Parts: sequence; structure tokens; C-alpha cells
Amino acid sequence: MCGFVVAEPADAVCLLALGRRIRQVGKICQNATTLDRCPLLHCNLSYLFYNPADSGAVQLSASNVDSILASNELVFINFYADWCRFSNMLAPIFDEAADKVTAEFTTPGRVVMGKVDCDKEGSLASRFHITKYPTLKLFQNGQPAKREYRGQRSVEAFVSFVKKQLEDPTKEFASLKDLEKLDDKKRMLIGYFDRRDNPDFNTFRRVATNLKDDCQFHVGFGAASEQMHPPGQSIVVFRPDKATSNEHDETFMGDLKSYDELNIWAAEKCVPMVREITFENAEELTEEGLPFLILFHKADDTESIKKYKDVINKELLEEKHSVNFLTADGGRFSHPLHHLGMSQNDLPLIAIDSFRHMYLFPKFEDMEIPGRLRQFLLDLYSGKLHREFHYGPDTPTENTVNLIEGSVDKKPTNPPESTFKKLAPSKNRYTLLRDEL
Repeated sequence: MCGFVVAEPADAVCLLALGRRIRQVGKICQNATTLDRCPLLHCNLSYLFYNPADSGAVQLSASNVDSILASNELVFINFYADWCRFSNMLAPIFDEAADKVTAEFTTPGRVVMGKVDCDKEGSLASRFHITKYPTLKLFQNGQPAKREYRGQRSVEAFVSFVKKQLEDPTKEFASLKDLEKLDDKKRMLIGYFDRRDNPDFNTFRRVATNLKDDCQFHVGFGAASEQMHPPGQSIVVFRPDKATSNEHDETFMGDLKSYDELNIWAAEKCVPMVREITFENAEELTEEGLPFLILFHKADDTESIKKYKDVINKELLEEKHSVNFLTADGGRFSHPLHHLGMSQNDLPLIAIDSFRHMYLFPKFEDMEIPGRLRQFLLDLYSGKLHREFHYGPDTPTENTVNLIEGSVDKKPTNPPESTFKKLAPSKNRYTLLRDEL
């Protein structure tokens, strides 16, 4: 911490106190050659000379935030508190970036960089689930992005990030043969339009902006796509990840001029019941707070993935709000396997990570026995898996999943601690809310 945080506006009394404090720390910094080597002085001077009222970021409040979110393609918001030293250090950097972005993107409705004083706008802090300061959130077409911004905090990094978000998320194909070369492990939406200035394409592009992290979006115009749609009628088709699922292509049957209608349909297709966990999205998935049911597989084992997805989609659809169904490359995630006492030679295997412990499903092949995988989840919900950790297996019943196959001895099981909880965001990364200090 900076050691001196001004919690109220810097009136004359505060300025005098600040002057006394700077003199008190003078000896600490007397040998420093730069402000970076004297962070205490740097922090206080940043607060003293920085005036938020003159900044480049737009001040947002409950009275204007909805109109700004609705009228701009991209809104990048800094949620801050004046009493937080990290907020005060970030503020001039964020505002300078806002000035550069405003100068470069002059077309109305493209992008706004805004800021919210969470002490004054407590309702907005609650609405957007702000738990630490400063928090940087991105909104596209009025919808919050799944991930907070956690990149480098510099003017150049912020400007580069905004530019990247404003890039066209669609990829144009020149002929239908190009579609044969697409990655069959990726989910994608393909749009067939007669021309680029078609309003249907604008709707498609806006949806792509929101879902570009979940799906690929490919588009063809004129001669490149004319064989795939009647003259004057646009077509959008969902193509599943055929290498790892048994799903089929599906054509959107709604109104392509309705952003909400297409966005809802596309989100259902692009975000499947079973997702792949990677080091890039692990933090986002852990933030959802749901336990993981994970299939660990070898990198080239697509058949096990297909079988796992089929069981989930047939038997466990109603559990999607209670658990995250995931697949993981056992080569990349060898550490959790090690904690389970397993190696790549034991793949494929299924396990639960409850964020307290990891529990191993006894036998992968038993997944296809109707009700067996569901019972494994029910044993988690009921506390049975955790209870057996302390007291040993319960007396088995017809539907019970035995954690130690062939054994009913009252010997405690020994599930390892969760490893995926360590991939969650640090609770100490920023200043916490005032009542948590």
C-alpha cells in the first residue's frame, strides 16, 4: 500500500496534511533518482496533481450509462474509488488512453472509454458486480464481455486493446471451396449475403463482435455465396465442431434484421453444453463459481469427447446451471492428473473438481451406463463424496457410485485438493472494497 490514502477531496486541510506527509517521507526517498524508485511520493503526487474532472474518459452515472451502452458498439469502463491508491495511479493513464482513442475513432457510436466513481454510484457497482478496485470491464453492443480486462495497464496497451476489439470479427471467403479447409474442431457461423452493405450483414457482424471468443464467423458475398442462398435472401448457418461432436448443421430461421433474435440463437449454438478448458479461459470459468465435471483426454482422442458430449446432452441438460461440463487436454493439464494419482496412460478419465477437492469417477466406460454419471453428480450435491472423504464409503446401493471399486470397507478415501481453484483470479490483485480492508 502507498501508506497515505486521501479518502476525501483534497481541500486546504488535506493539502497541508499532504505536505507534512511528503516532508516526513523525504528521508526515505532522498537517494531516489526517479519517481518509480519512490512509489510513496509518486502515489501522493499523482493524487495531488491529477484532476479527474478534466480527464478524457467520460464520467458515467446511473442517469447516462444505459444510453451510452446502447448507442455505442464498444464501451470500455474503469470502475474506481477515489480512496483507492491503485485507482488514483491508474486514472491519468486511463484518461490519456481515452483521449487517444477519441482522437483516432471520431465516428459517433464506435467507442467510448468511460469511468464510474463507485462510491458515488453504488448502484452501478452492485449492478456490474464490482468487488475490487480498479476493475476494467468491456461492453460490446451493450453486453458485458465475459472477461475483465487484465492486461498491461499502460496507455499503449489500452489503445491497442481497443483497436483490436474494433477489428472486423468476420472472415471473408472467396469461394465455397475455402469452407472445406476450415478447422472442424471449431464451432462457426457462416453467412451468405449478396453484398456487404446488406443490413442483414450488419446484424451478423454485430453478433460476431459479441461472440467472437466462442465461435468463428465466416462470410461470403456475391459470386462467392450465390449458390447457397436465393437472390435477395440472406442465409446464416451454424456449423458444429464435427471432429468432436455428433451435432448437425442448422440454418437460422428467424429475422436477420433482428439483432436480439440472431444474438440469442447464435449464443445458444456458439456456447455449447460441454466446453474445452484452456489456460486462456480457465480464469473466466472458475469465476462462474460452478464445480467442474471434466473429461481428461489425449490430444488426438476425439471419440471419447464425442461419447462424453452425447451423454451430457442426453442425460444432464437440466444440470447446466449447477455444474460446468468441460473437456481438458490431459497433456496440457498434467498437473491435475498428477494430483489424482494418474498419468496420460490412464486417459481418458472423468473427475469432479468442487474447488475444495477433486473426485475421480471410477471407470470411464461406466459413463455410458444410464444414470451412472448423474449419480456421480448427485453424490456431490448431497455431500456424499465429501462425507466419504472423512468417514469412508457409504454402504453401496443399486445406484451408488463406489469411489473405491469393489470395496465397502469403512476406510476414508483420500481425494486431492482442488487444483483448478488456483487458476481463479487473485483476491488480492487490487484494492478490495472499503469494508473488506
